[in-house]
Amino acid sequence: MLKKGSTILSKKLFILTIGGGVVFWVTTIAISLFPIAAEYRSVFSKASIQTVWVASLPAGMIIGFCVSYFLFRFFEKLPTKDPILKSVIISLIALVIMTILNLVPQSFLGQRDVLHYFLIGIMLDAPRFLFLGIVIGYLYRRLCKGSDPSANASKSAQAE
Repeated sequence: MLKKGSTILSKKLFILTIGGGVVFWVTTIAISLFPIAAEYRSVFSKASIQTVWVASLPAGMIIGFCVSYFLFRFFEKLPTKDPILKSVIISLIALVIMTILNLVPQSFLGQRDVLHYFLIGIMLDAPRFLFLGIVIGYLYRRLCKGSDPSANASKSAQAE
């Protein structure tokens, strides 16, 4: 049975997820137009630019959900008071995890210049995760304006 507080939390989590996913998607589209992104795509996959655009929306939603959830869940445990900075910290942790799971194995599949393409991959991913964190933190601050952020964090722990 859902409590009223968990319904409000679910709505906020949904809004943060949508906002983060959309900014991830838009940033992916913008970055994919650079020539270096085309070179990177040609080395590792035969996917067209349109495939990258379509696939980045669900990926952004999943990453946005994870960052938003952990922001609500561990709000008080993060070392700063600013929700934007907290969200950016979480999104950078997500970047490290995605780098380990995705870029490291992919870099060793390339036949030449492993370090070169590994660094290009990080350079292409970093702005997407950074902007996702900024937008989620900004939306968190707007949604929780006038309320105590620690109260929201404790509500998320009770919702489980």
